[in-house]
Amino acid sequence: MAYYADNIRKEERNMEKKQAVVTSDTLTKEQIRELAAKSLAGIKNSYAPYSHFHVSAVLLSENGNIYTGNNIENAAYTPSVCAERCAFFKAVSEGERDFAAIALCGGLKGVVKDYCAPCGVCRQVMREFCKPDFKIIMVKSEEEWKVYTLSQLLPEGFGPENLRA
Repeated sequence: MAYYADNIRKEERNMEKKQAVVTSDTLTKEQIRELAAKSLAGIKNSYAPYSHFHVSAVLLSENGNIYTGNNIENAAYTPSVCAERCAFFKAVSEGERDFAAIALCGGLKGVVKDYCAPCGVCRQVMREFCKPDFKIIMVKSEEEWKVYTLSQLLPEGFGPENLRA
């Protein structure tokens, strides 16, 4: 019965596809500042007992929903997950498919001293779900950030359209 109810809720979410509240083109400086602040605040939730490099990500959907993620390490390393992918997988598992921006920060022992860029695997996951103009905000402080588009960080990326006949 729970399976049936979950499928009904997913179908309802898909049927209620809302018009975009925010897009990569309409993202404001205030929204960027808010995402930066949330990213900095979330770094404490990282689980990085091996590398001691903590990363926090805040993903903004076009519907205005926010999904957070943190890096979660594992002693075997391979099962570890980056903050960006954590946020994306949470969002996608909730039925979200359209995204405007992601803000991320990182630093040794959770102290942010410089900009933190997404790894190649995370860029590829972004490529799966995002448009080329999707904004990636690398945060140093609430007032210091750099904004890139996905196409700037992953030019000539491989995506779903490459598998269409």
